[in-house]
Amino acid sequence: METVREANLQPPSAPELPKGAACADPLEHATPPPMPESQLNATPSTTSEPVGAAAERPGKGLVLAHLDRFGPDSKIAAMAVDEAFAYCQKLARKHYENFSVTNLWLPRSIQPHFCSIYAYCRWSDDLADETGSTVRASSLLQWWQSELDDCFRDRVRHPVFIALRKTISEFDLPKDPFDDLLSAFIQDQSVTRYQEMTPLLDYCTRSANPVGRLVLHLARCVTPETIRWSDSICSGLQLANFCQDVPVDARRGRIYLPMSLLEQHGISEHDVLADRYQPQLAKCVESLASQARLMLSAGVPLVGHGPSWFARSIQLFVRGGLTVLENIASHQHDVWSTPITVSRSQKIRLLIDACFRPRSQSLAITPNARAIDGRQA
Repeated sequence: METVREANLQPPSAPELPKGAACADPLEHATPPPMPESQLNATPSTTSEPVGAAAERPGKGLVLAHLDRFGPDSKIAAMAVDEAFAYCQKLARKHYENFSVTNLWLPRSIQPHFCSIYAYCRWSDDLADETGSTVRASSLLQWWQSELDDCFRDRVRHPVFIALRKTISEFDLPKDPFDDLLSAFIQDQSVTRYQEMTPLLDYCTRSANPVGRLVLHLARCVTPETIRWSDSICSGLQLANFCQDVPVDARRGRIYLPMSLLEQHGISEHDVLADRYQPQLAKCVESLASQARLMLSAGVPLVGHGPSWFARSIQLFVRGGLTVLENIASHQHDVWSTPITVSRSQKIRLLIDACFRPRSQSLAITPNARAIDGRQA
């Protein structure tokens, strides 16, 4: 369940971690030996690897490699807050393709908290998608939910939650977005088809929108308007990702293109799972891409709010999502014959725009964009 992938530049030096953090939990007082770099880089030995583009994701397998040390059956050694933040930061550096870019402008005071939220999302995503078994994934996600519940009761033991508890306290983060994300990952284990656009968008409200809402809290710009714009951007990015990853999801047995849309174009589930280009199937991708474009464009006013680092990040993701959609269109919506990527020159352009035009709202909706099911963003 990856979001749109953009630039991957060399990361700058490590940010300073919070100092003098309160230690309400006794786990934070003891300091274990640092995690060997070899363990952080370890890849689990498993034959249940996801196939397709997802298998190429940087840092793939790190979370599963850490289950022996930090999983439900492990005895987790006590860890201090700054070490927990360092763990989250390493995970972000090795897993998150955009970390090195956003890190160029994130304030040093924000970087550790950005990483703790990212680490929570990364663990959730990998427990859901990389275990090779829906039964095991469901069990691990239930364990992860109990760890989250304990975190909001000030009982933490996992490094992600040790760091996250500090972030929650610092920015007064609500629990709902974290719960919503997990509910989407849990849903993925049993729901692999969506009949109409409405339930698919409901899924997006839990799989994507919570991340944007948490970032709004980091930017301290939470209002009804900013929430609405953020939700539109996040759902748009999720739909763009569905378009980009139709073959990858099909190999996992998942179809995010609404069944009603497939029926409208005379396409069956078998056609989608066949994992090959078909003109009518490409038209389905085109329709979903049009919806994604509308939603991304509708969220553009968000760049006019919040601090500059926030505006730059929003520019990067909105323009990055639109670029992916443009590239899909330039391939006649054929996402099967060749992977849809963002070129190096496009990445540089995106970075320049984010750096020097963070408040620009000059993003136009493509004239032929149409919302499916008559729904406007």
